[in-house]
Amino acid sequence: MKLLVLGGTAWLGRTTAASAIAAGHDVTCAARGTDVPRGAQHVRVDRDIADGLASLIDTRWDAVIDVSRQPGQVRRAARQLRTERYVFVSTCNVYASQAEIGADESAPLLQPLDADVMTDPEDYGRAKVACENAVREVFGADRSAIVRSGLIGGPGDPTGRSTYWLRRFAAPSNPDGVVLAPDAPRLPTSLIDVRDLAEWLVRLAEGAGSGVFNAQGEPHPFPAHLDAARAAAGHRRTVAAMAEGWLVERDVNEWAGPRSLPLWLRDTEWYGMNARSTERAVAAGLERRSLESTLADVLDGPVVSGAGLTDEEERALLAQLTA
Repeated sequence: MKLLVLGGTAWLGRTTAASAIAAGHDVTCAARGTDVPRGAQHVRVDRDIADGLASLIDTRWDAVIDVSRQPGQVRRAARQLRTERYVFVSTCNVYASQAEIGADESAPLLQPLDADVMTDPEDYGRAKVACENAVREVFGADRSAIVRSGLIGGPGDPTGRSTYWLRRFAAPSNPDGVVLAPDAPRLPTSLIDVRDLAEWLVRLAEGAGSGVFNAQGEPHPFPAHLDAARAAAGHRRTVAAMAEGWLVERDVNEWAGPRSLPLWLRDTEWYGMNARSTERAVAAGLERRSLESTLADVLDGPVVSGAGLTDEEERALLAQLTA
């Protein structure tokens, strides 16, 4: 296939381009950056301007894979590019509610963002809805695949969400090896390995399926995620599972970022975010390696700064617990 990846220099886009090359396709990456996988052709583009794709519009592509979050970029690409199939990577953040466990692709969506440019991160879900609409308006359901991805993890994770617990168990902050965690026994977690998602995106470009798909990892209760990380890291010491209120009182943040406990969510109205139905994706060929396999493969990866608790922060919290 003659395949165009709009992007191809960042994490998922680059992994997707590499997967397509490994599958034997002729791959072109169109992006501002230049760090494309070996074997890919590179075309420098600026998708923020009206004619930013001018160097690509005279070529006929067998398929396009797009990871953008900016509606204007997707609207222009869908209208201007000549292609048989369009695969768009969306997000499960497009859904109006994140409460229901097991909800499928028919669940109600947020209102689409009218603007071409998303300037407020709070509009991420609405922007992706607008992007989805732009693709469907041009290619319909038969010639497009909309992939609503869940949390992506694995080698190269730039957020630290899929690497924090493994690294914390592998290198505790204190001589006793105690690791601080939230007590959240009913919280669902899921990670889809970036390599599995990328390989499936290529198969969708090849025609494995059309329409809308939720693409998430197998759901695991939060304690099971911790158990998998402990096993991969070889941790045999104590886990101090603390009440969520105790953590909040001490300014520990949820989900991601500085001074956080990654993957933790207190509000049960968000429990469905990581536990949606993926039956359609699996039927269309999505294959997912085990959580244990994903975690084992990130053990030797780079440390992500600004994600989770620092050693000093965790030691200070554990000292308060002891006191």
